[in-house]
Amino acid sequence: MNIQDVMKMSAAWTTFTQNHPKFPAFLQAVRNVGIKEGSIIAVSITDPDGRVIDTNVKISASDLELFESLKNMQ
Repeated sequence: MNIQDVMKMSAAWTTFTQNHPKFPAFLQAVRNVGIKEGSIIAVSITDPDGRVIDTNVKISASDLELFESLKNMQ
């Protein structure tokens, strides 16, 4: 990733956090507690028409390995 891409991402993140100020606090809380094997991550999307799409994932040991690998990427 070049410096221009990093700067664009940084600006986009700043805008996102200004638009959604509770989300960074949520991410920090997740980071403080940690995601453990057996945790369930649930995601729900509601479109403007009220339709809901949702799913959940029960975290496995291999998922945790993937998360650790992604965290260590530079």
